[in-house]
Amino acid sequence: MAIGLIIIGDEILSGKRRDQHFPKVVEMLGERALHLDWAEIVGDDPARITATLRRTFASNDIVFSCGGIGATPDDQTRQCASAALGRPLVMHPEGRAIIEQRIRDTAREAGVVADLTRPDNLQRLKMAEFPEGASLIPNPYNRIAGFSVEHHHFVPGFPVMAWPMIAWVLDTHYAGLFHAQARAERSLLVYEQAEAALTPLMEAIEQHYAGVRVFSLPCVGDAHTRPNIELGVKGPPEQVEAAFAMMRSELDWRGAEYHVL
Repeated sequence: MAIGLIIIGDEILSGKRRDQHFPKVVEMLGERALHLDWAEIVGDDPARITATLRRTFASNDIVFSCGGIGATPDDQTRQCASAALGRPLVMHPEGRAIIEQRIRDTAREAGVVADLTRPDNLQRLKMAEFPEGASLIPNPYNRIAGFSVEHHHFVPGFPVMAWPMIAWVLDTHYAGLFHAQARAERSLLVYEQAEAALTPLMEAIEQHYAGVRVFSLPCVGDAHTRPNIELGVKGPPEQVEAAFAMMRSELDWRGAEYHVL
């Protein structure tokens, strides 16, 4: 199963907020010997969010979606997930109870009696409306739950809430995938070589080792760094070592200067 990340919010696309989810999700997955296969940023456009989710629900990927599950007009992720699945948006009883308790606790701390019928409190209850069949993702920060449905996991945009919620989903639902497939990566910096001239070598390695992927990351250099290409292989450990040896052998034959990382 591939793993994807959707980051929702106009504030990311406009630059008002800098995304922090992508590097953190990569880090959390890496700690569990998993990796991110794709990521998308989508603005607060219901039609676009719905189309994106309709496509990703059809993929059967594991997907984490950050943002847009609040109760303000620009929070449309819950509604869009419902539309993408073709399921009604329904009040989750446990989710509602959690929000009502949160309202009571907040009122008690302020020294007043909670009125659950107030318009603002009724609006807060909308955060417990999820697509039919959804389950809750506990929120250790303020207890307002996210939700999971069809291998899609929806959490708030706030990192302080989203990150422990994503970790909980991984550890609760996908622990069987941790370290299930060993992977390795080896790379080197090669100097004064044209990327196009190295392409046949990269293609030959992938043809010879079916499980290995080759990557190249050119650097044009600056006052402190010579132009170079980070050339590497990744995949099953036993194939990676053999592929890397093939790469070095070819570079030695060419007389290329390189430095193993």
